[in-house]
Amino acid sequence: MPFSTIGMRFKKTILKNGLRIITVPMKDNPTVTVLVLVEAGSKYETKEINGVSHFLEHMCFKGTKKRPSSFIITEELDSIGAHYNAFTGNEYTGYYAKAEARHFSKILDVVSDIYLNPLFSEGEIEKEKGVISDEINMYEDLPNRKVGEVFMSLLYGDQPAGWPVAGKKEIIRRFKRKDFIDYRKKHYVARGTLVVVAGNINESKVTSAVKEKFTGISTAPKGKKIKTKESQASPKIALFKKKTDQAHLILGVRSFDAYSKNNPALALLSGVLSGGMSGRLFQKIRDEMGVGYRISAGNDAYTDHGIFEVSVGVDNKRVPEVISAITSELKKLKEEKVSAVELKKVKDHITGSMALGLESSDSLAEFYGMQEILRKPVLNQVDIEKKINAVTSDDVRNIAREIFQNKRLNLALISPLGDKKRLNKILDLS
Repeated sequence: MPFSTIGMRFKKTILKNGLRIITVPMKDNPTVTVLVLVEAGSKYETKEINGVSHFLEHMCFKGTKKRPSSFIITEELDSIGAHYNAFTGNEYTGYYAKAEARHFSKILDVVSDIYLNPLFSEGEIEKEKGVISDEINMYEDLPNRKVGEVFMSLLYGDQPAGWPVAGKKEIIRRFKRKDFIDYRKKHYVARGTLVVVAGNINESKVTSAVKEKFTGISTAPKGKKIKTKESQASPKIALFKKKTDQAHLILGVRSFDAYSKNNPALALLSGVLSGGMSGRLFQKIRDEMGVGYRISAGNDAYTDHGIFEVSVGVDNKRVPEVISAITSELKKLKEEKVSAVELKKVKDHITGSMALGLESSDSLAEFYGMQEILRKPVLNQVDIEKKINAVTSDDVRNIAREIFQNKRLNLALISPLGDKKRLNKILDLS
């Protein structure tokens, strides 16, 4: 049965082979998006093939049996004005195309083709090694991104959750065609794959078309991933020294996985700290202290772990006082209840931002797709709003008290300066 949402509905269909399909009709929208998500990311890798999920994603655009070169694929999509790309995360890989609704059949044909029929040409693999090495170099030169890798490594060390999604250059250089074929056989299977189609569509026709295009999908068993291990007893610091004009830091705590009942309260906690320019951290650090152009707070929930983090870029010399200011704001949330007025403002900010973010076919495809690919109950906008509006000030304070503890606390810092002994003295949530 279709499920209602504001101005639209979604329907989930599971085929006999295990392939999942979600359709989201948008009557007045002129576009359509086809998004294929597969349960394959860096957390499904072993150390010897770290980076293979991301590399495989690149190779799917390098030619198929029907379209034997990347130029043929991209020219076909460019000729209809489509927006298209792919992405890899810790727990999924995605391929998508968005175009005028009249081009649905075309983009479904292309996206299904690159998913189902990649050639993995040895010549293209060798060339792409250089491209990915340059991509890794680019990330190394972006400290506001690199600090995220430093942070994850600090928390999870030498296990999949602590490894970079793009891998390491020395591993990338060793990949052979067989590595991609073997990995794909384990994970690119019907039971680990989801197709989402959102936009101006006829649901029954779309479902039939997807079923036909994915007739050849593998029905082999789905490969598993290693469960993430959590281990911490006191605050930890990772200091990555690099010449930068600005220090980049993430201060965060271990939180809860994607299925936790605490996630609505964590969303409110994020909103209080970083819900627009009136958020507490923006007001404290940028407006009051006059430092930090980029400030954000949020919770990242994975299938078997979660992280609540504050990220900021500041003057290298002002790192200690900024850390003290952040920890002060976190401790305040443990001690004092958020007022009814502020709580309502944050709730309205979250629900309003969600409504604005769901206006396009690609955003709706991602909204429903990401819930399903993580094996979560698929909620619509109204369902989520109800959960957000049910959170109380007591809930926010209770969750702050539970996660803002020294035994969960971590700091990753990229800066040419930094003294671990000094930082340890101020890294305190007690």
